Amino acid sequence: QMIAAAMQQQLAGMQGPYNYPGNPAAAAAAAAAAAAAAAAAAGAGRMHLGPGMPGAGPRGDLHGFDRDDGLRGDHKQRGKGGKDSRDGRSGPGRRDREKDSSSHDEGIAQFNARFQNLEDVAGQLMSIAQDQNGCRFLQRKFDEGGASAIAAVFDELLEHATELMMDPFGNYLVQKLLDRCSEEQRLDVLKRVCEKGQIIEVALNTHGTRAVQKLIETFTSREQRALVISALGPGVVSLIKDLNGNHVVQRCLQRLGPDDSQFVYDAAEGHCVEIATHRHGCCVLQRCIDFATPKQKTDLVQEIARHALQLSQDAFGNYVVQYVLELGQTESSRAVMEHLAGHYAELSMQKFSSNVVEKCLKLGGLDPERQVIIREMVATPLLPRLLQDSYGNYVVQSALAVSSGQLHQDLVDAIKPYLPSLRGTPHGKRILQKINGKV
Repeated sequence: QMIAAAMQQQLAGMQGPYNYPGNPAAAAAAAAAAAAAAAAAAGAGRMHLGPGMPGAGPRGDLHGFDRDDGLRGDHKQRGKGGKDSRDGRSGPGRRDREKDSSSHDEGIAQFNARFQNLEDVAGQLMSIAQDQNGCRFLQRKFDEGGASAIAAVFDELLEHATELMMDPFGNYLVQKLLDRCSEEQRLDVLKRVCEKGQIIEVALNTHGTRAVQKLIETFTSREQRALVISALGPGVVSLIKDLNGNHVVQRCLQRLGPDDSQFVYDAAEGHCVEIATHRHGCCVLQRCIDFATPKQKTDLVQEIARHALQLSQDAFGNYVVQYVLELGQTESSRAVMEHLAGHYAELSMQKFSSNVVEKCLKLGGLDPERQVIIREMVATPLLPRLLQDSYGNYVVQSALAVSSGQLHQDLVDAIKPYLPSLRGTPHGKRILQKINGKV
């Protein structure tokens, strides 16, 4: 209504600017058209950039949008100070932090007033643990009371352990428990969440993954290790490929050691392509190489090399192949290159595999294998395409840079018939510079 009234006033005032001598009707029409355009612009502003809309400031102008809002699984509130905080640094300002701390203390104080001791919590543990301040209250009690405080609520907590692990607030209580409890109590929690394979479900959960990682971090006995290995084994491939679950598998590699992590290596070898070509799986596979024993590493690298041709052409698999090449182990690199031989020209013209071919060319100590790549370029009927290709031209440049002697001359001679067509393209100019020794 306010905008409509403003438009009416504007329309009335527009007769003057659009003054057509002797033709008041034309002036009125021009003013009406201008008012309509202004109204349309205002409507567009309200629709897309108006106040109160995501990404809009108080005047309707764009401002920074927090990419992490709604993505974090924890219950810690994000600061609102941003870059405009009083201290000039990103994050909450001092006053905001003090306000949050005061609010948390008041919330915990309310629970302290309601429950004089933890025995009074009996029967209400779930509702308290699933409340932000209630969860903080219980964690503080565990810190202050130690074993006796944990014993007062342990049975009820154990009964609901799986649910609490997957709760946005409850998972922090379980993590605190695992840090403070006895070995016997920790084993009881582990047995509880391993029942009917529930630990897999928990590990796949946004909040549960943190609790399961904490469980793995706090293991001390052989029995605990054996129990979790047995429970995670059947679902390890699903875990590796999951946004949350892959972190549990990586924690196993870090904490259990290579021998107890053999179930992960068995899965990695048995499902090598499936895992290596997955967004999260390719990262886990690289960590497997990092933590492996010499035998585990050899077996896994051989399996990766066996599928190198397929993996090199994949958006994620190519990183696994490059990782093997970067190990600096001659036998591993040779195994990869042997499986790529005969396909270098085609691989050089693909986005992902061209990086692998360049990596092969730049490896030291593998001159015979590098010569195979360059000879394929010299002999291939695809050379004209290779020279003009947005990816292939970089491979040719690398080949010119690393080759020498007669092999280098053979490559230059193979390129020469196409020099006229190269001079008119950015790709071609770079190749010409390499040939002429300017770069």
